[in-house]
Amino acid sequence: MKKSPFLLLLGFLVACSSSKPTPEISSAPTAAPVSAFTSHVDAVRQQFAPDKRVALFDVKTNGTVLTGETNMPAAKAALLSKLTAAGISFQDSIQVLPLADLKDKTNAVVTLSVANLRSEPKHPAELATQATMGTPLKVWKQKSGWYLVQTPDHYLAWVDGSGIKLMDNTAFAAWQKGEKLLYTLPYGFAYAAPDKGGATVSDLVYGDVMVLKNQTKEFYEVGFPDGRTAFVSLPEAEKYAKWAATRQPTEQNLVETSKKLMGLPYLWGGTSFKGVDCSGFTKTVYFMNGLVLPRDASQQVHVGEPIDTQNGFQNMRPGDLLFFGSKAKDGRPERVVHVGMWIGNNEFIHSAGRVRISSMDPASPNFDEPELKRFLRAKRVPPQATLLDLRSAALYQ
Repeated sequence: MKKSPFLLLLGFLVACSSSKPTPEISSAPTAAPVSAFTSHVDAVRQQFAPDKRVALFDVKTNGTVLTGETNMPAAKAALLSKLTAAGISFQDSIQVLPLADLKDKTNAVVTLSVANLRSEPKHPAELATQATMGTPLKVWKQKSGWYLVQTPDHYLAWVDGSGIKLMDNTAFAAWQKGEKLLYTLPYGFAYAAPDKGGATVSDLVYGDVMVLKNQTKEFYEVGFPDGRTAFVSLPEAEKYAKWAATRQPTEQNLVETSKKLMGLPYLWGGTSFKGVDCSGFTKTVYFMNGLVLPRDASQQVHVGEPIDTQNGFQNMRPGDLLFFGSKAKDGRPERVVHVGMWIGNNEFIHSAGRVRISSMDPASPNFDEPELKRFLRAKRVPPQATLLDLRSAALYQ
């Protein structure tokens, strides 16, 4: 959760069949009150899409007509089955995504160093998350040059079409098969020629992925998802397969990685070296060590193993996640609004204004009393509890 994203469910990279809604009348003889429709719709939504950030089930009723859309055919089928079993008459006008007007281009790959993904299809909308170059996306629909996409960590958001390359299944498979190169410096450039003093093709950040075309003594020649060719300095990048195979998410490595982000500005929705929010920071740290966490703090809190902190922080280990917010009270549910990472010595690192280190020790000069007061719980996240372990799962190949 923003001050409260690479990385994959098996169904994410599989193109879902596109279909237009076909009007269908059940054989049920009687109509039902709106409340009956609503209860069944709500039950299916809770079953298939309890978190609208990662699953789409936007279905409404207009009399006996079911309208709206979903990216889960199974959810629609379940709803129609429930209504039929209950003897409720209905007309089905639910659209199943992806929409046919995408013309089979239901995959996309990010072409910018960092693409901004927003909550609505317009530039002034809230920044929901970010995706770095080479990130594969599932495309669900388009509106006025914007595309509703789903990232490898399942997040749903809108991206400007100028920041992605749309692909059909054949083109996407070809892109995935290319040998990949991953940029490993916090920030840098790709050049139009093998000359760091020349014109640039794009800026680059840690995690950007390109296709390796050739290698000289000093440069990699690379291909971007949109077909552009560029040159990247040899010491600034690494073959993706080697990078993934050498990730070791040990306590020491997690701490060392986290400190490489020190001072980065807080950016609501940020998950890159151009700025991070609190969960974007922890997500980036874990990604740099080969593991993919859920996007938001309120999602990250549900993975891993709880740590007993009832009597203090003596059970904490470096790399553990700390969650902050407000406790459940007076009928209001608990709210997780912030996350940081334990680094030892009663200290944790987090993005709050900037990436910085705070202490839970009242005697320490960097004691963070406000965060201590709203501390909720801590979790330890082993590799098997993450969304994806990049050391053994193919994301870019």
